[in-house]
Amino acid sequence: MDATSWASLWAFVSLLIFLGILVYVKVPSMIGKSLDKRAADISNELDQAKKLREEAQQLLAEYQRKRNEAEKEAASILSSAEKEAAQLREEARIKTEDYVARRTALAEQKIRQAETEAVNEVRASAVELAVAAAEKLVAEKVDTAKAGDLFQSSLGELKTRLN
Repeated sequence: MDATSWASLWAFVSLLIFLGILVYVKVPSMIGKSLDKRAADISNELDQAKKLREEAQQLLAEYQRKRNEAEKEAASILSSAEKEAAQLREEARIKTEDYVARRTALAEQKIRQAETEAVNEVRASAVELAVAAAEKLVAEKVDTAKAGDLFQSSLGELKTRLN
C-alpha cells in the first residue's frame, strides 16, 4: 500500500469515527426533530394562511352583499323620491290651476259687480235727471194748490209701496 492509500484509509476511518460520534450524541435525531419542528411550523403557518384567506373571502362576500343591499336601498330611495317629486309636481299643478280658476272667477265677479254698479249709477243719474226735469216742468205748469194735492197723493202712494 502506498502513502496515498494509507491516507485515504485513515481519512475513511476518521470519517467513520466522526459519524459514530455524531450518532452517539444523537445529532441525526436532533436534526430530524429540528426539521420536523420546522415542517410543523410551516404547516401551521399554511393553515393560518388558509384560515386568513377564508376569513378574507367571507369578509369580501359580506361586504359585497352589504354593497348590493345598499345599492338596492339607494335605488329604492331614488325611485320613491322620484315618485314623490312627481306627486308634488302634480299637486302644485292642480293647486296652480285651482288658484288661477279662483282668481279668474273673482275677477269676473268684480267685473260683473262693476258693470252692475255702473248700470245702477247710470239709472240713478237718469232718475235724478228725470226727477229734476219733472220738477222743473211741474213747477212751471202746476200751481201751489195742485202741488199740495200731488204731494199728498204721492205720499200715500209711497206708503202703500213701502208696506
